[in-house]
Amino acid sequence: MNILFTCAGRRNYLINYFKEALNKEGKVLAADEQMLAPAMVDADIAIKLPSIYAENYVTEIIEVVKNHKVNAIISLNDLELPILSKNKDLIEKTGTKVIVSNDDVISIGFDKWKTYNFIKSLGLNTPNTFIRLDEAIAAIENGSLKFPLVLKPRWGSGSIGIDFPESIEELKLSYKLQKIKLKKTILNKISQEDQDFNILIQEKLNGKEYGMDIVNDFKGDFFGVFAKEKLGMRSGETDKAKSIIDERFEVLGKKISEGLKHIGNADSDVFVVGDKLYLLEINPRFGGGYPFSHEAGINLAAIYIEWLKGNKSEDLKHFNNYKENITFSKCDRLIKINN
Repeated sequence: MNILFTCAGRRNYLINYFKEALNKEGKVLAADEQMLAPAMVDADIAIKLPSIYAENYVTEIIEVVKNHKVNAIISLNDLELPILSKNKDLIEKTGTKVIVSNDDVISIGFDKWKTYNFIKSLGLNTPNTFIRLDEAIAAIENGSLKFPLVLKPRWGSGSIGIDFPESIEELKLSYKLQKIKLKKTILNKISQEDQDFNILIQEKLNGKEYGMDIVNDFKGDFFGVFAKEKLGMRSGETDKAKSIIDERFEVLGKKISEGLKHIGNADSDVFVVGDKLYLLEINPRFGGGYPFSHEAGINLAAIYIEWLKGNKSEDLKHFNNYKENITFSKCDRLIKINN
């Protein structure tokens, strides 16, 4: 069984988790626009692909699938998810499995305004959010929205374009500046879908931040929730975390799972304020917080492979040994690139 990771980037840990789970009964391929991407070093096979926006991108992926007999594709990039989702049927004609949710699910995760409205439709708590600057200012003036606030791209990834204004003057200036800066980032193309309303204004919560891996099988049926307390962040990604087991997160994750019907893992952000859980974001992919779940005892790499073989979730309980109070911290390492 051969697994292809596209937009592999820095996710060396996933490459190695899947290599270990395959136990030499298949290969892990890593593809990226840059051969200098760290994950390429740990993969069994490293492949250079064009930009995800190149006209021949999907064609090139299909060629890789055919040439290397790829059984499954896993994307690690928010910007690529809509492209693979839209071309899923075409790619799967080769016989491979594209582990990406359908267009509606991807859109809900990527478009943070849709995320907000989806969360509200489920009756869950989420920060008060505005898509119009004038409505946000009106809410500030009538006291229903208070500083500090969070400004972030409607179609966001990582920590790109996030700001925290603390006055109406700063809000107006930051909003204008973020619109200009957005055009100079990798988010420019996707943000052109609605240039007038491509920045969100959100209530800033003051509480403890948690991450959840909400896992569904490949039919979209609920498998489990694996939560951790975030102890440190770096560049928008979890840097230090401690595993937790809390029934409240299980209930919240299951409700999201059943409402979203995503495929595979969904990386989600939750704030606990007082005794209430507030859901912020849902990213239907492996996120930067997954290794903390893996090291605490849930082996999604092995579970994915068993699902690909056609095995049932109830027969995979031995891959779930999740334990609480397991703390890990990420660190950098040097990798030699063979030019």
